[in-house]
Amino acid sequence: MSDPYVNIEIDNGVGTIEFFHPAHNSLPGDILAKLAQTITEAGENDEIKVIVLKSGRDRTFCAGASFKELININDAETGKVFFSGFANVINAMRKCPKFVIGRIQGKTVGGGVGLAAATDYCMATKYASIKLSELNVGIGPFVVGPAIERKIGLSAMTQIAVDANSFYDAEWARTKGLFTKVFEDIETLDVEIKAFAEHLCTYNPEAMKDMKKVFWEGTEHWDTLLADRAVISGRLALSEFTKETLKRFK
Repeated sequence: MSDPYVNIEIDNGVGTIEFFHPAHNSLPGDILAKLAQTITEAGENDEIKVIVLKSGRDRTFCAGASFKELININDAETGKVFFSGFANVINAMRKCPKFVIGRIQGKTVGGGVGLAAATDYCMATKYASIKLSELNVGIGPFVVGPAIERKIGLSAMTQIAVDANSFYDAEWARTKGLFTKVFEDIETLDVEIKAFAEHLCTYNPEAMKDMKKVFWEGTEHWDTLLADRAVISGRLALSEFTKETLKRFK
């Protein structure tokens, strides 16, 4: 079993950031912090013109937040810090002056859907079904909600947030605008992403930087908004309902 990691490789102007955790790419706080830092640094690196965000292995893109850490939340401050992990990554992508291309090779849950939604252009395989499962354990997709709503609209976000026990397939996600293209397999996905990212590198970086600002207009308050949402989730994590539910899952 491999150790968790966040790596970056630079090739022909494309900075590929890869994260991994053996528990289906669920992300604990330290990996989320490293991921946010790596995205920020890539945005400042003149050698990088376009960023690709991917995860390791081939089964699951991201299973959301670390269940082990969630179970161990016992006070409000710890809860806020825990739920701020995905907020910091989303805000790092939002503020990054370069396009972030998402590579979603498999199922993605909870915070993982938020990461996909926070990319600027996202491609997937047909195996990349999505689920917002937070309500199942007595919380809700508060932190990732703004990114998901921005991408697929309030109606679709409401649908998957309320129907917290169902996976929605990759084609559904494509029709709602989360994915731009869906491919039959990982090999085809990777060929398409490589060609697309390298072609973007031929464009004017100043134009792409200005486009990125325009795309994210109206989200300047997200540092505060997502921090406030993390407080809500942290409070709910301490509720009797959630504590009892987590005991059953444990």
